[in-house]
Amino acid sequence: MLRGILPIMIWMRLVAVAILFAGIGLGWWVYSAEIGGTVSFRLGLDLSGGTQLVYRANLSAIPESDVADSMAALRDTIERRVNLFGVAEPIVQTEKSGVFAESHEERLIVELPGVTDTEEAIRLLGETPVLEFRMLKEGADASLELTLENIPTLFESAILTGRHLKGAQLQFSQGVGALSEPVVVINFDSAGKQIFADVTRENVGRVFGIFLDGVPISTPVIREAIPDGSAVISGSFTPESAKELARDLNFGALPVPIELIGTETVSGTLGGEAVARGIEAGLWGIGFVALFMIFWYRVPGLLAVFALMLYVVAVLALFKLIPVTLTAAGIAAFVLSVGMAVDANVLIFERMKEERRAGKNGTEAIRNGFSRAWLSIRDSNISSIITAVILFWFGTSLVKGFALVFGLGVIMSMLTAITVSRTFLIALGTDSKSRFSRWLFNSGFSKS
Repeated sequence: MLRGILPIMIWMRLVAVAILFAGIGLGWWVYSAEIGGTVSFRLGLDLSGGTQLVYRANLSAIPESDVADSMAALRDTIERRVNLFGVAEPIVQTEKSGVFAESHEERLIVELPGVTDTEEAIRLLGETPVLEFRMLKEGADASLELTLENIPTLFESAILTGRHLKGAQLQFSQGVGALSEPVVVINFDSAGKQIFADVTRENVGRVFGIFLDGVPISTPVIREAIPDGSAVISGSFTPESAKELARDLNFGALPVPIELIGTETVSGTLGGEAVARGIEAGLWGIGFVALFMIFWYRVPGLLAVFALMLYVVAVLALFKLIPVTLTAAGIAAFVLSVGMAVDANVLIFERMKEERRAGKNGTEAIRNGFSRAWLSIRDSNISSIITAVILFWFGTSLVKGFALVFGLGVIMSMLTAITVSRTFLIALGTDSKSRFSRWLFNSGFSKS
């Protein structure tokens, strides 16, 4: 019997040593990557300092079936626009209004780390134009002077917008007997090209206005079908203004209008203080949990602390690799998940104690304790994961950060409790029946 057990025990001890060395190596990588700045933690706005801008999208002219695509295009356009100004790791995301909100609303949230000047942040995004192509309504008087008040009554809703734009460039029109005039030539993507070709073919002789930020730039008459998917914006341009317009269109013609509805600025000092307090809270929390586990569960508790350290290292590595944007709420979720990680070990150790009282030896008590505690651990963690998924799906960006960190922590805690703690306990070998051995593997104030 000993010959059958010994190889298994040696194998489990080798696995345990390998897990320890892997944890040490992973921990060193997390530390050195942070110190060296190669793979740093991504900190949210409340920790790094910066400006958050919240915009409401005006989707009144967008069909319901195109809302998702329009918001995705808006997000990509704003992100491309912000990247031009060298803002480090900007976060641009869309957000729907809550399920129980009185009205459906789509929002765009822009976080600019390191930018604490709100007016500057608004300016960076405010220069982005909204490009629209609108047809003059049947029977409308094309000779009327266009104003912001009468444009909605004279022109139909936008047929083409900036989301159909492929690119824009400065050119000079070649007029016979006249000086060259700077114009902006725009090209549509495949979908826009087809729409433009159909519209120009079916509406020859009608006025097709080009609007930028709601202001008419040009109101040409369609002379013939234009199948090549290109259009010319002409007007009172100087070469410099035409060049700026082409640049702005290339780097951010908005597919839908947006309205600024909220701003928030966090200084770098407050962010650094929040990080320091979050780390301090995490260290105190892990320290007290470790002391309790060692005091109450002795040797199994000590092994659980080693497993807990590996859990912390693995989760921190995940935060770097995914990467997860850490906020103050996320740090709170991480500290909370540490308690969840220990909870599974507590269930296992209590089941082990019951097995030993039933007369089982150490190895059998460990195996039975893990197998019989598994159902409770599984159900508890699944309910926590469901909660995290619901919070992430329906919550705001702040709640989503909490939910993501909490969900990852719960999954990792379940894995470390079932695999790492079990491997350490079996590798230790606990079949001794001496009174001292039983005391080491008991819990609380039990004597046997």
